[in-house]
Amino acid sequence: MTKIKTGDTVRIMTGSTEKGKGREGKVLKVDAKKGKVLVEGINIVKRHSKPSAQNQTGGIVDKEAPIDISNVMVVHKGKPTRIGFKVVDGKKVRVAKATGDVID
Repeated sequence: MTKIKTGDTVRIMTGSTEKGKGREGKVLKVDAKKGKVLVEGINIVKRHSKPSAQNQTGGIVDKEAPIDISNVMVVHKGKPTRIGFKVVDGKKVRVAKATGDVID
């Protein structure tokens, strides 16, 4: 089970400023097996695409590239925080380590 879920707001903690260090974005996709996350508007790369049925013209397309899950932190109440787990009323919930608040 990963501590980061789709829809979370995360801050990029490491890497170059071109890739988005210090910027925040919404998680679009989490790949738990590879340990990668796709963050909206962060780590933009250019891909050359041939014309196809979906893309009639082809050309150079900008798209997000995955970032390692260890390089991002969940933002809770405006601050990046680590995530822990706690059992509340028989359910396992995510907890912000900085404040102790339940996130889910």
